[in-house]
Amino acid sequence: MFQHPPDQWRKCQRPCVPETVSWGIRELRAMPAKDPLIETLKVCILELQAEDTVTDSSPHLASCCELLELILRKGLQQPVLSLTHRDYWCCFEQLVQLDTCGRLSAVSLAVQQTTACPKLLSAQGRGRYFIRLMLSRRTLGNIVNHLLHTSGIMEWYSPDISVLRNEEFVEPFLSLCLVLTEMEFKLNIQNCSFLDESWLLPVCETYEAVPCRELGMVLRYLDRRVFVLELLRGGVAQADMFAEPGDIIDEINGISLRNSSNGKAGVVLSRLKGQPLFLRLLRWRGENGAVYRPLLPLLRQLKQENPSLEFGSPLPKPTVQRDSQSQCVKEGRILYAVQLLGKTNIGMYGGKEVLQYAIPTVLQKRQSRKDVLLGCETPD
Repeated sequence: MFQHPPDQWRKCQRPCVPETVSWGIRELRAMPAKDPLIETLKVCILELQAEDTVTDSSPHLASCCELLELILRKGLQQPVLSLTHRDYWCCFEQLVQLDTCGRLSAVSLAVQQTTACPKLLSAQGRGRYFIRLMLSRRTLGNIVNHLLHTSGIMEWYSPDISVLRNEEFVEPFLSLCLVLTEMEFKLNIQNCSFLDESWLLPVCETYEAVPCRELGMVLRYLDRRVFVLELLRGGVAQADMFAEPGDIIDEINGISLRNSSNGKAGVVLSRLKGQPLFLRLLRWRGENGAVYRPLLPLLRQLKQENPSLEFGSPLPKPTVQRDSQSQCVKEGRILYAVQLLGKTNIGMYGGKEVLQYAIPTVLQKRQSRKDVLLGCETPD
């Protein structure tokens, strides 16, 4: 069981950080595998280290952030007799409140910036934004270290299942956080309007329009977002082709349109009449040209309301809903409804190391699929 450090350790002016925090690929591979989440995080970091600078287009960034979130959330207990759901974002807020010595000024500023962001509507979105801030500012290791040494917050975590309160897991996890702190992240922090829903982010671009009376766009307010529905003939938008139906206007001259009520974009544009306009747009297409998946239900609704609406490419057809729920409880265990794609022989001594070879082999065989229930267990 994880033991809280003595009082004199918790009261030290700076957290105890290992002398060597610069880890290479060889050291990461040599790190013993403990918790499955930590092992998977280690693999993601090895992939990210192959890049000089990690950007939003890095294919392993979303997985790395999601694993950090799962570890910070694992074992977090909910308060008794409270209607408020506690998420890991609450831990960072509380960390600043418990800092009576003013040691965490950088953390305090990051928490304030996160809280003030109008595009974040949930604790989950704020936590994800904060993780991206920590990676960009190269402070993840120090902040996690402070968290581990704050007993008032550690008491929120279950000692039985939490990574943060397990003496075997916490040191490898902190070491991985320090590795991430040494890496260079160049992320677009302003691209955060979908963090409430997903770690996957849309393509975000900024367009500068010359002063004009009208942009020439028909807008539709849906899910508190401002969608481009149509480009009017002869308008600036059609002439410059800076937007297309399905795109979202996220900001105008730094004013967020997330969580907008009907007509807000028109009000903002009227105030800025005669001034240059800087529009931040979220594209309905991803970098690979496919539909940005979190937008798909909203795009289908736009199409249903406006049958004549044409996107640059056809939308994927809705998947058939199964009669069974995605998860159920059976004999006290949580089971998930999944599809079995097939099976292959991995030998007598095959372990998780063979997954990178076994998965492509199964997919290539194109075996008949079968609906099954999957149960996950952790070793004692």
